[in-house]
Amino acid sequence: MDPRYQVFISSTFFDLAEERAAVVSALLQLDAIPAGMELFPAADDDAWTLIERVIDASDYYLLVIGGRYGSIDPVTELSFTEREFDHAVAAHKPVMAFLHEDPDAIPAGKSEKTEEAREKLSAFRNKPRTTKNLAEATELVMRAITTLLEELRNEKAPDERWDPAAKHQSETGHF
Repeated sequence: MDPRYQVFISSTFFDLAEERAAVVSALLQLDAIPAGMELFPAADDDAWTLIERVIDASDYYLLVIGGRYGSIDPVTELSFTEREFDHAVAAHKPVMAFLHEDPDAIPAGKSEKTEEAREKLSAFRNKPRTTKNLAEATELVMRAITTLLEELRNEKAPDERWDPAAKHQSETGHF
């Protein structure tokens, strides 16, 4: 039996609800286990302790950044999304990050309104993400997609796979 991987989905919630739903659907189709705050049952733990536990139990961390920085933790002055990212990186989780290609084109209702929030979002978008983590996560996703397509098409995939590095693909996906 093939292993099933748990993927923690991190993003702001209301402005990216459709995108989060699409990610959950894609992960389920790939036989992965999506995990995210909207999927958690009520628990006795405080919210941050629960988030840390679920990230630690996950195999991968998937981040989607649109036009909002998100709810800010008054203690750290970071958004919970950025705290999740920092925790995943510190826990050495492979990170898949998808950033909106043109944040200036995002409708005003789905964008930050204050200069301070826009600056925090910009700094968060520019945090380094390692190529190693991206490569590991990409390999998992490509393997799952290849298997799914082989089953759907009832044919074997080509032996040579698409090589993003050969095409100068950046380390960050865009949507």
